[in-house]
Amino acid sequence: MRGTRRTRLCLAGVMAASALIATPAAPAAERTDGHLTDLVNPFIGSQNEGNTFPGAAVPFGMVQLSPDTGHMTGYDYTQNRIRGFSLVHLSGVGCRLGGDLPVLPTTGDVTQTDYTKYAAGFSHQGEAASPGYYRVGLSSGIRAELTATERTGVQRYTFPATDKANVLLNAAQSLHKTVSTSVEIVDDHTVRTAITGRGFCRDTGPYTVYTITRFSRPFTAYGTWNGHAVTPGSRRGPGGAYVRFDTTKDRTVEATTAMSYVDARGAAGNLGAEGGRSFGAVRERAREEWEQRLADVQVRGGTSTLRRTFYSSLYRSFLAPNIGGDTDGRYLGWDRRIHHANGFTYYQNWSLWDTYRTQAQLLALLAPHEARDMARSVVAIDENGGWLPKWGYGPVETNVMSGDPVTPFLTTAYQMGLLKGFEERAYRALKKNADGVPPAGNPGIGREANAEYLAHGYAPFVQDRPYVKMGDSDYHHGASVTLEYALADGMLAQMARGLGHRADAGRYAARAQNYRNIFDPSTGFFRARDASGAFTGSADPTRGTGFHEGTAWQYQWLVPQDVQGMVRLIGGERAANDRLDSFFAYGKLLADPARTAREAWVHGNAYAYYNADKYNPMNEPDLIAPYTYLATGQPWKTTDVVHAALTLFTDGPTGITGNDDLGTMSAWNVLSSIGLFPIQPGYDTWGLSTPVFDRVDLALDRRYWRGGHLAITAPGTSATDRYIQSVRTDRTQHGQTYLTTGALRSLRSLDFTVGSRPSEWGTSPKAAQPVLK
Repeated sequence: MRGTRRTRLCLAGVMAASALIATPAAPAAERTDGHLTDLVNPFIGSQNEGNTFPGAAVPFGMVQLSPDTGHMTGYDYTQNRIRGFSLVHLSGVGCRLGGDLPVLPTTGDVTQTDYTKYAAGFSHQGEAASPGYYRVGLSSGIRAELTATERTGVQRYTFPATDKANVLLNAAQSLHKTVSTSVEIVDDHTVRTAITGRGFCRDTGPYTVYTITRFSRPFTAYGTWNGHAVTPGSRRGPGGAYVRFDTTKDRTVEATTAMSYVDARGAAGNLGAEGGRSFGAVRERAREEWEQRLADVQVRGGTSTLRRTFYSSLYRSFLAPNIGGDTDGRYLGWDRRIHHANGFTYYQNWSLWDTYRTQAQLLALLAPHEARDMARSVVAIDENGGWLPKWGYGPVETNVMSGDPVTPFLTTAYQMGLLKGFEERAYRALKKNADGVPPAGNPGIGREANAEYLAHGYAPFVQDRPYVKMGDSDYHHGASVTLEYALADGMLAQMARGLGHRADAGRYAARAQNYRNIFDPSTGFFRARDASGAFTGSADPTRGTGFHEGTAWQYQWLVPQDVQGMVRLIGGERAANDRLDSFFAYGKLLADPARTAREAWVHGNAYAYYNADKYNPMNEPDLIAPYTYLATGQPWKTTDVVHAALTLFTDGPTGITGNDDLGTMSAWNVLSSIGLFPIQPGYDTWGLSTPVFDRVDLALDRRYWRGGHLAITAPGTSATDRYIQSVRTDRTQHGQTYLTTGALRSLRSLDFTVGSRPSEWGTSPKAAQPVLK
């Protein structure tokens, strides 16, 4: 996820990879036998603050077993020493978390207890990864291999011939801040740990990860350590443990580690339910799970590089949220009590400021059963802990980022039909969140600036306001928070109307217009107001006063609940199109799309959110912006901008535009590549643009999608023939620039005819996206 101190990807020198420009495949991805998993390169995004991880996981698994090289979030492709293989990583987060129980094989005497000192060298030539599998050759002569189930990580170490083959389990050192740890040698096969940590971008409440590791054969020796003191033969210690094997004859040692956020019994139960299989069997099963998941999307056409990039993005889109409950159904609620998930799987890890824009919709489309359980889990957080989450990690709130992202997340689930049976429970939680703030004793901040927003129609920018709770403060980002609250109100109004709460619907719809209250006619842009109501900060819209990770230029387009109203506010379609053209450097883009994307849009390093008047493809506030042209009578420009932005996704380690943010950027790539994009997050509107593949076949869950299959075709689509000439839905001409979920639900085919020049398709006023009431 992105925190206020993230460094974002500097794309200088990144090579374009799309139908426009091809790049060689990165050699690091493991090649096997022609499966879709062969197209996935887990190393994509592992350099320049993409913050992905190359290790082993299954779809939405609790465990992401991966190497840690010294980067704050785990793995950095530019580093060459591995400190350990740890259980918890999240794809693309921007702050320190996870890294629980780094384990590393060594040989010889155990004298060092600091993993920065005993870290093992490696090279990328001896490293490979594919979905559900990772291996590396260490400079010590040991080969390490990793695979995973939902709640366990499985390791296989091949040692040199020695009677001092060790495995170090370092409970005291993780990526997060460690509060307390304990280690216990249970018997000659088993080690148990409890690791309590806290932190993310700032401190959080403490949480505990319980682990149990079962080795494939008995130890010949063991010991524990406390600080720097190693005690051979000790069974208990607060720091870490080592176990030793004789590999003079049998050089291979396997180990399975199960984890739980509930208690030690939960970890043992997870081990009993998912352990006991050989490394090879677990690896094969993990690959099968990924094959089944990836096979729901079949693409034809495009370059091999484009297909690798696409399937790697699809893979990352399915890495989170993560299973949070144990195999017995128990999970730790946000009230710090144990609960039981009846009839659903409990999920956790909610990067909502990011995922509400893209990944939530992609999962609702391709994984609706899991997406329904995810929505139920978010509602359970409110019912157990007293308030809906903002950015949840494990069983704790971090309050990272601002606004009200949980509302468009849950209203997306409602519009996609995922809340059936508990719509009113979800609505009650959303209404409470929209109309109040959490009490002082609750760790969440919710809509922190809601009192002023409800009283005056805007959230004030109060730069020096002290932090009341951990995380970010909405008062520090009053301008963008006003836009985010208004967006959420607009989407909640639609849900209220659908459920028959007409008075609420009218009230929220009126509040959705509050974006107008921060429009400054003297500048023609949105601008922060202070507590007295006066516009404050620089009048220059390229400055970032009051906007979270962006500028007034970039937040100009974040009014999906009323695009037409926003367009009128800035002077009408012509003025809006002129401003959009400037924003996207459209003249340069037509001459050289890939170069414009790299040089005009990407300004400085990955944390350079401010001081810019151009599109920032590395950050969430701009993800919808290219689709604004669909509402201004120039839909062909959406395709021009989207296809240029797609060149920033490549198939090498630098191939993600910034932090992946639990699949957000990857989902943008997937959706934009197939020509369907959620242009009104929290509602049911899908904007149309030209796909980059000749054909995309989506296998859909018949419980949620009546057709069960959707074929999207665009024969001959290419860098030159990229303009929509016509669209047909089940052979019927379709002149609008969007589809609703209701229309999409019954379709079998969505056919694009493309050509080399823009056409009249989608240019009439009736073609633009719907106005929400």
